[in-house]
Amino acid sequence: MNLTTNPIDTAELSFTDFKSIVIQDYKIAVESRQASLLGRKEVLSGKAKFGIFGDGKEVPQIAMAKAFKKGDWRSGYYRDQTFAFATGIATIKSFFAQLYANPDLEADPASAGRQMNCHFATRSLNEDGSWKDLTQMKNSSADIAPTGAQMARLVGLAYASKLYRQNPELAYLKNFSVEGNEVAFGTIGNASTSEGVFFEAINAAGVLQVPMAVSVWDDGYGISVPAKYQTTKEDISEILKGFQRNGSQNGYEIYKVRGWDYPALCETYQKAIDVCREQHVPVLIHVTEVTQPQGHSTSGSHERYKDKARLEWEKEYDCILQMRKWMIESAIATEEEITNIENEAKAFVRNAQKEAWNEFLNVIKEDKKTVTNLINALDERDPAILRITSKLSSTPDALRKDLLTAARKALRITINNPSPARQALLEWVNASLADNAEKYNTKLFTEGRDTPSAVVSNPVEYSDDAKMVDGRELLNACFDANFGRDQRLVAFGEDLGNIGDVNQGFAGLQAKYGELRISDTGIREMTIIGQGIGLAMRGLRPIAEIQYLDYLLFALNILSDDLATLSYRTKAGQKAPVIVRTRGHRLEGVWHSGSPMGMILGSLRGLHICVPRNMTQAAGMYNTLFRADEPALVIECLNGYRLKEKMPDNVGAYTVPLGKAEVLRSGTDVTLVCYGSTLRIVEEAVEELAAMNISVEVIDPQTLLPFDIDALCAKSLQKTNKLLVVDEDVPGGASAYILQQIMEVQKGYYYLDSQPRTLTAKAHRTPYGSDGDYFTKPSVDDVVETVYQMMHEYNANKYPSIY
Repeated sequence: MNLTTNPIDTAELSFTDFKSIVIQDYKIAVESRQASLLGRKEVLSGKAKFGIFGDGKEVPQIAMAKAFKKGDWRSGYYRDQTFAFATGIATIKSFFAQLYANPDLEADPASAGRQMNCHFATRSLNEDGSWKDLTQMKNSSADIAPTGAQMARLVGLAYASKLYRQNPELAYLKNFSVEGNEVAFGTIGNASTSEGVFFEAINAAGVLQVPMAVSVWDDGYGISVPAKYQTTKEDISEILKGFQRNGSQNGYEIYKVRGWDYPALCETYQKAIDVCREQHVPVLIHVTEVTQPQGHSTSGSHERYKDKARLEWEKEYDCILQMRKWMIESAIATEEEITNIENEAKAFVRNAQKEAWNEFLNVIKEDKKTVTNLINALDERDPAILRITSKLSSTPDALRKDLLTAARKALRITINNPSPARQALLEWVNASLADNAEKYNTKLFTEGRDTPSAVVSNPVEYSDDAKMVDGRELLNACFDANFGRDQRLVAFGEDLGNIGDVNQGFAGLQAKYGELRISDTGIREMTIIGQGIGLAMRGLRPIAEIQYLDYLLFALNILSDDLATLSYRTKAGQKAPVIVRTRGHRLEGVWHSGSPMGMILGSLRGLHICVPRNMTQAAGMYNTLFRADEPALVIECLNGYRLKEKMPDNVGAYTVPLGKAEVLRSGTDVTLVCYGSTLRIVEEAVEELAAMNISVEVIDPQTLLPFDIDALCAKSLQKTNKLLVVDEDVPGGASAYILQQIMEVQKGYYYLDSQPRTLTAKAHRTPYGSDGDYFTKPSVDDVVETVYQMMHEYNANKYPSIY
């Protein structure tokens, strides 16, 4: 049995060394328990908002930490604090800083106060957004709270090791892997294994045969719901036995061990992780008979749903108590020695908590003195001012919001009494708002040296004899050029490999670059995205394909909860430059013609949303994204693959900048903003309108996030004074967002002389057939008549009513 963090034979250990290791393990376990107990008290006293802790899982996490090496990765959930302490991923003090939501990165390096407690992350990036040497770190991908969602990313973290081991072209990426020897450790509660993403991830890792080690902490409940309502046979490892590998078939190695048995846990983890690391076989460690002494969280009590017998059993089989008994029985430590360890642990944790709280509050206290003096300087005899400062003074643990609330109220009260004192308070408020915006509202993107805006602009070039080719051929040439240029690029998705995707954008490229770089996947959208996230976090450049835009819904939870928030929730400590490739807009039927752009815009802030009108623009956007380091969704026009376009001479090198709108047609009467497939409808309509003496300026924003950063739409409105947004999303979908950007952000409202209009699809999915499309989404007739009606309202004599 190996009880050391570094794998050496226990035969080499003296009893003194062995004793020292065990005592150190016990010390960490007890400190972690004390952090849980004290953390709960801090929440219930009002000093923190919410608490969720890892009590009851200390000993199995100590065992897991022993097998965790530099270069390895964790993708876990909010019960892994002991593992974080044992590996050095977090400290007791940073644990409390996160509990108090301290926005100082030095205090809470995992999230700068943006995540609730027990959400761990290591900082993979330098301040300029460049990568650290991840092989010299014990890595934790940033935790998220949605149940089971950590499993999708786990697949990609493990898959990266396979690519690094099997693809010699990646050997130069020495900061990310040592010959693929890294294991991706995943943790999940037994009830969360009921989630579909768990089964999807388990199946994906089994198919891929990657070094993924999943630990299931089984305490028999999911909050109040017992296992009999959660899992068939009440036993996740029992129902996963079909995944067990045998002599002729790949699969998993499955282990089962009790959560209070320290020696068995250490032995099981060492054995399981050795197999996982050396053989690249996924493993599942089902840790049973785990307890949860404080219940699920600070929001409830487990005494409400556990009977007396269960509660008594949990007390007896508490993992720390059982380890304590074993240490005494094995003569590793005496009762007195263990009591001293426990007392020291209590004192250590209490001191760490006090330091964390004081560091959090001291900065605010200084600001409190400043703002109180500034408010008093207005007129400390004014009863209204006195009420403000009295209330502030009577709030001993005032937060930043309390200071700003007081100051802003004082400014409102004195709005008609300008003075140097009021000006000083106003300057403090503005400075404080800017400072807090940096604390709480920054780093939706990493904004490092490789941000898309820093990519050198390179215009498209054509020779005089440029060939007209299908759009799919142009895309294919773009992908081919970039895969030849950058060995980090990999692509995967349903039907992407062997046949080169359903529209032939990757035709022939698997044969050229191999199955490791261009591969098919099963039908599993959540883990296709997770595969991309994990690979991107480990230095590779994945293109994760979702076959149709309508299918994005199957992966929206992972895209929204994980990928879109990654930079923000780590304050640019981690990044995952995944390119999600899909196709959508007009085709046929309810599930192959969707344009759910409002849903996308509302849920994917933190991704660039690219809506190219043709494959020339799509290729230019890919060329930009391949040279940048931020995630994006590229939606190719589903009906554009066989339309003819000119083949650029620099097909793999020209770039289309993100956020730069383009005026496709100049006009003087109406500004029409549109994107994607519907632009072809618009271009036909404006020809007819021109024959009717109506001049339409057509603007393609090209990307919706970011949107028209040069404000071309507002500049156009200064000329036309009329706006129409054409969109094939539902009413109030993307069109509402576009109006908000033009009217509010670009201040286009000031240039209007008539009501801005939107022309959208109907409020239902598109029915099958050409007639279904015609009567559901904007048609040429609709565009012509809507623009004409706007002109009729503007000048009825010149433009009499059509109907």
